[in-house]
Amino acid sequence: MAPTAPTPTPPVADGSQRHPTPDPQQGEALVGRTKFETLKAESGHLREPLATELLNDSPRFTEGAVQILKFHGSYQQDNRDNRRKGEDKDWQMMLRLRSPAGRIPAALYLAMDDLADRLGNGSLRVTTRQAFQMHGIAKADLREVIGTIVRSMGSTLAACGDINRNVMAPAAPFESGGYPAARHLADAIADLLTAQAAEGSYLDLWVDGDLSYRIKPKASVRRARERQFQGLMFSGDQEEPLYGSTYLPRKFKVAVTVPGDNSVDLLTQDIGLVLFSDRNGRPLGCNVYVGGGMGRTHNKEETFARIADPLGYVDYAHVLDLVQAIAALQRDHGDREQRRHARMKYLVHDRGVDWFRTELGRYFPHPIQPLRREPKSVLTDYLGWYRQANGLWFVGLPLLCGRLEGDRKRGLRQLVETYQLEVRLTPNQDLLLCNIGTSQRSGLKAALAELGFATPETPPPLARHAIACPALPTCGLAVTESERILPAVLDRLDALLDRLAITKPLLVRMTGCPNGCARPYMAELGLVGSGVDQYQLWLGGSPGLTRLAEPYLERMPLEDLERTLEPLLTCWRDEGSARSSFGDFIERLGGERVRSLLKHHPSSTAVKRSN
Repeated sequence: MAPTAPTPTPPVADGSQRHPTPDPQQGEALVGRTKFETLKAESGHLREPLATELLNDSPRFTEGAVQILKFHGSYQQDNRDNRRKGEDKDWQMMLRLRSPAGRIPAALYLAMDDLADRLGNGSLRVTTRQAFQMHGIAKADLREVIGTIVRSMGSTLAACGDINRNVMAPAAPFESGGYPAARHLADAIADLLTAQAAEGSYLDLWVDGDLSYRIKPKASVRRARERQFQGLMFSGDQEEPLYGSTYLPRKFKVAVTVPGDNSVDLLTQDIGLVLFSDRNGRPLGCNVYVGGGMGRTHNKEETFARIADPLGYVDYAHVLDLVQAIAALQRDHGDREQRRHARMKYLVHDRGVDWFRTELGRYFPHPIQPLRREPKSVLTDYLGWYRQANGLWFVGLPLLCGRLEGDRKRGLRQLVETYQLEVRLTPNQDLLLCNIGTSQRSGLKAALAELGFATPETPPPLARHAIACPALPTCGLAVTESERILPAVLDRLDALLDRLAITKPLLVRMTGCPNGCARPYMAELGLVGSGVDQYQLWLGGSPGLTRLAEPYLERMPLEDLERTLEPLLTCWRDEGSARSSFGDFIERLGGERVRSLLKHHPSSTAVKRSN
């Protein structure tokens, strides 16, 4: 178990204004805050020093502006392939959309496609949080890029930073069952947890303060926002009633789904909601899970991946209040001294879910009931053709690693533009083309076949659910490759399975560092970068994404992949049942037996999970 950190001091309600001026009271309130917490408090609701530095000619932002830029949806990076000794780095910005449930209207898709070609590196990338990501944007072009996105009815606000991130939900645009209600709830939560004062700063910086682009929440969200001024929910900041001037201790992630559909990796979220509906699709309430998260740091045993704990069931009328109450609890009790210990998963782990439920009662006055029974969770991907509604269809297209570029990107643009199709992005980094009329199906099928999507419902089995993070060359945290080599790794695994006469697939995920952006700790086989061409080996997650994998090797050279895995895969073939998945078999085999099959490897000492 991780050591329990000292109880962090709740943030001070300093009531700072959008354009704060130094005063003795505020200076006294900032005493004891870390440098980063002070930066947020003094930023004028996420404005400075970013606003000032956007006006200079430097190709890069300073560290303070970089941290504030994250809240606006962008990370500063450099192309590590272009690093040369004695020369300045090839500075560029990565930009990420805010797109609840992965919805991208046609006009926004076309704008993103154009921006990627004109001002980016020519590619778009589907992220594991159902958003598009652009790379290669020059600092001088950032205002044009974000401004164009906003004017195309998109947003990048809070796609990064210490705030609620993109809200996930099943991407499938089904118009029956609980799916419409789940999408509507994801939209409502995204609007509810939008930073209100920061939205003003965002519009000032990127579209000259044009308030016509403000998010316009529905009545239920407006009423819930009014309750942010009540009791412990209130931060003390009139302009930012939920978050306050220091926002959250770290990033915050929410996902909504329907019973049985685990396309959103529910248990890896700070808040996971399973929405129950009646036969007519009217929402009834949610099972609630809290405290999931993937990020960890090598050689820091106090950091670990964790799956969420069940909190209970809440009636639908109170779900929005519950979500903002949990955010407020994390605001007040999350660790603001140690950033690596600041995610809500550590608060739930250290204090326990019973404490969390009791403390939540001070923010949330409504009953939390026992969980409702759910069907078995399935990792659903929606690949292939599906009936969306009467007279409408959608088709799911597999995109390994989510990368969209070249002829395929140009071809999809033409189809979206010609048929005015809505695009939806999945947590599995795939893409759905939606609102296809019955009369349009044959033409689209032929066009998709020319783009390599003749049978989108049957991608290679290993590639179907495999995901990877971008890693090199753009991510500054990467210690080794991930996205660029995943296709080759899958080919090697596929050849090994074929040689061993194993026909069952397994769930593979890969990252270039331990931060877990591709959620490798839920995979049946997870490869986590731990050195140049070396990876930690994690085994035993479940195909339905309901169990955390276990770490077995600290530094496995990638060249040893087949030699390392062959004894395990052979044992699975010979001793597993015909229906047993690899992850379930590893779980039943037990750590001692698994390690005995890995004992020949020089890195066979297990990695400590610490939780």
